[in-house]
Amino acid sequence: MQEKPISIYVHIPFCEKKCAYCAFNSFCASEKQKEECLDFLCKEIASRKVARPVATIYVGGGTPSVLTEEQIERVANAIYDNFDVYEDAEFTIEANPNSITENLLKKWKSLRVNRLSIGVQTLNERSLKQIGRLHDRKTALEKVKLARKFFANVSCDLIIGLEGQTEKDLCRDAKTLLELGVKHISCYLLEVYENTPLARMIANGKFLPLDEEQTISAFNKLATFLQDEGMTRYEISNFAFDGWESRHNLNYWARGEYLGFGLSAHSFLNGKRFQNAETLEKYSNGEVVEENLSAKEEDEERVMLGLRCNLGVDLSTIQTYDITQNAYFDEYLSQGILQRKGDRLFLNPLFWHVSNTIISNLLP
Repeated sequence: MQEKPISIYVHIPFCEKKCAYCAFNSFCASEKQKEECLDFLCKEIASRKVARPVATIYVGGGTPSVLTEEQIERVANAIYDNFDVYEDAEFTIEANPNSITENLLKKWKSLRVNRLSIGVQTLNERSLKQIGRLHDRKTALEKVKLARKFFANVSCDLIIGLEGQTEKDLCRDAKTLLELGVKHISCYLLEVYENTPLARMIANGKFLPLDEEQTISAFNKLATFLQDEGMTRYEISNFAFDGWESRHNLNYWARGEYLGFGLSAHSFLNGKRFQNAETLEKYSNGEVVEENLSAKEEDEERVMLGLRCNLGVDLSTIQTYDITQNAYFDEYLSQGILQRKGDRLFLNPLFWHVSNTIISNLLP
């Protein structure tokens, strides 16, 4: 019997410029730093090979598209040389519009990349400048159009909650992207993290994001628009036409196993979770933090992940407590917040924006 497939995630921490809102582990690096980091990365990939087939690969960041053709080829070959990758594996790479070139697209395609996730974020010129993006509206549209010449499977990100953003603006941006043939749209609520330029801009009155009520209203309007256009909301923040869902992300939501390579990357293998170090010095020394989940924590994770997407939760897999005896369970069912089909429990997508509260109430 063949081993169950896994996913591979590769974190590329480099950026041309740090965006005002970003709190990810990413930074601007010299060519020397990039080469050193890629050396560690390729050695790490070779040192952690396992006899499990690979169904999906996701190269994220940071900005993976800042890697040269030769650098991304090194990373891809390190994976292919050490893992059994399915011929039809989904291989995603994240890219920013300003760093996409025709030569890069050709190289990615030759390396079996078959899905692009492009960080458009917004098509509003003023907002792009405010949040520190390096591209403008014209560049974003040109590069999405160029990407579609080489790849059928293109996803774009949009941020909701920017200053002055209207529901009409959002739907217009989404419509423009769909007209270019985009198959998947990820919609993220603007999050303000401490010690970021955006947080300082807000504190100094130089940026006024939408309030929570306006943001949720805008998200719901956009969600309705995308679904009217034929997309399915298969996870809290993600919309796709049928058959174009991110197989890599669905593996996470289903608690599938995966290996994460690179600075601060997470892994889940053989029932154990571990994370690489967050600094280059510690990462180069191979430092890893392990986390062993108890049976109760695993059950809580099943509930938390399953209710945040349209996979739902298989109640028969919850062994350490009976969620149906929770004080909120019947109330949520009667109000249509929860929906049950046999042993499968779902959270009504209309309430996904308050999923944290609902899931917290359901957990012991």
